[in-house]
Amino acid sequence: MAVIEFQVTGMTCGHCEMSIRNEVGQIPGVENIDVSAQTGKLVVTASQPVEDGAVLAAVDEAGYSAVRV
Repeated sequence: MAVIEFQVTGMTCGHCEMSIRNEVGQIPGVENIDVSAQTGKLVVTASQPVEDGAVLAAVDEAGYSAVRV
């Protein structure tokens, strides 16, 4: 089980969280996504190793930017 955490900028509401969940959820192996607009935290739990770049690209596709914590 791999758990990786990111700090996301630009989120302001539940719709923002949903957009990120939808994009990150398409990454193979991702099992759980905990995202909070209030704290800007994104925690991804996966059954296999997930490359940071895949998560960062998914967040970018949703319209936000992120950095690994």
